[in-house]
Amino acid sequence: MRKLVVGTFLTLDGVMQAPGGPDEDRDGGFEHGGWSVKHWDEMMGGIMDEQIQPMDTLLLGRKTYQIFAAHWPRVTDPNDPVATKLNSARKYVVSRTLREAEWKNSSLISRDVAANVARLKEQAGGEIQVTGSGNLIQTLLKHDLIDEFRLWTFPVMIGSGKRLFGDGTIPRALRLVDTKVSTTGVVIQRYERAGKLEYGSFEVDVAGSSRQLWDR
Repeated sequence: MRKLVVGTFLTLDGVMQAPGGPDEDRDGGFEHGGWSVKHWDEMMGGIMDEQIQPMDTLLLGRKTYQIFAAHWPRVTDPNDPVATKLNSARKYVVSRTLREAEWKNSSLISRDVAANVARLKEQAGGEIQVTGSGNLIQTLLKHDLIDEFRLWTFPVMIGSGKRLFGDGTIPRALRLVDTKVSTTGVVIQRYERAGKLEYGSFEVDVAGSSRQLWDR
């Protein structure tokens, strides 16, 4: 089965809305768009090039798709690994309102999103990658379809905005498999599925009464 990977930029307080520019996503009166831009360094560009290579299918929500489709087809430099990969990849856009998807190799998913994505995962091929697409990610979380998270956490706090993990997130354990830190303090982490969430307690019984371990 193919791996479905979610890659997203986050503030320290978990907001993923509009990292790339002021007008990227103003839903809810959001006024902090572009919060990631000033933190980029050469190392981050290299990691981005590396992480995109296993991808052969791109799965996007409508807003992210429209942002990408307005930009990447114009980048025609064959030496740009990100543009080359994105423009050649198979692309699926999840939308109830779009009537066509004009970016090369694009198709629409307009209904039964979870079932269609599950079928994509069963097909042969490389990674299915999701970038941005906050509303789509909530659907994927609710149906437990995500195999790996690649989280880029930026050293900023915003206080409001769309967050990665919504109320429909299924409790699950994850395993940290890689961490890197940029020169600007961006923490880049990869998490894989690690089974069900296990529970425990720090309480211990001491002389017939319970107290917390940290009270010792």
